[in-house]
Amino acid sequence: MDIYSKIAELKNAGKDLVIVTVTEKTGMGPSDVGKKMIVTEDNEAFGTVGGGSIEYYAREKCKEIIKNRESVTEKYLLNNKEIKVSNNEVKLDMACGGTATLFYEFVGPKQYVYIFGAGHCGAALAKLLRPLNFFVTIIDDRKEVINALDDSANVKVNIGFADYLKKYGMPDNRYVVVCTPSHLHDYDVLDAIFELNIKPAYFGMLCSKKKIKDYLDELFAKHGRDIDLSNFYSPIGLQTGGDSPEEIAVSIAGEILSIFYKKEAVNSHMRNNVPELCEFFKK
Repeated sequence: MDIYSKIAELKNAGKDLVIVTVTEKTGMGPSDVGKKMIVTEDNEAFGTVGGGSIEYYAREKCKEIIKNRESVTEKYLLNNKEIKVSNNEVKLDMACGGTATLFYEFVGPKQYVYIFGAGHCGAALAKLLRPLNFFVTIIDDRKEVINALDDSANVKVNIGFADYLKKYGMPDNRYVVVCTPSHLHDYDVLDAIFELNIKPAYFGMLCSKKKIKDYLDELFAKHGRDIDLSNFYSPIGLQTGGDSPEEIAVSIAGEILSIFYKKEAVNSHMRNNVPELCEFFKK
């Protein structure tokens, strides 16, 4: 399989990756211009940028690129006995004497969003998020509801809501939206997130302020009051108005975008306008 086919395969599987390309070379060294290597979020590598210290360093650098989700360029001086980094120049322990410049291109979606509930709101939200370059997985235990979905979600899973987490787990720093058809299922997902010690970057739940207070009381009774709720948003969404599934989806998508782009929307988040709940989210 050629490197471009591998890139397409990994993208379709929802894997973050970095394409490392040699863009410039001077003097002696193993890295010829045009050489490429791809490194996945699981630290698998395909191709090469020359081997030795420069390739080892590049693979380690890819971990940082994937974490930050940003592309960068670095120049390597292959003539020093220790690694030193300054002004995007890195001195590596190689005796070649030349230089090489690598471009690290992050390839992946803005973020991975897991929607628990494929009903009207969940389906409308998926339809909004996928064109915005979010990778959307939607989970529902109702086969007929999953089958009725169009291609707005990247992945559709017919399984119990909390069962999905118990079977597949979830990496940290993902986005989670809970909008199941039952309060019982809502709480089961909430409980499983803390039971499995999953740390979402965003965790929103479609829920009334009365019900979410009951859920939090149950959660504290089981997991203690020191749990981190700073990334938990319920009632979910921004104060945009409207109560149709499509309008609610716009409100949630707006909140997700504000979190992703790190924009201040303190007074617009629904959760911050329920005084009796604010004390919980500060813990």
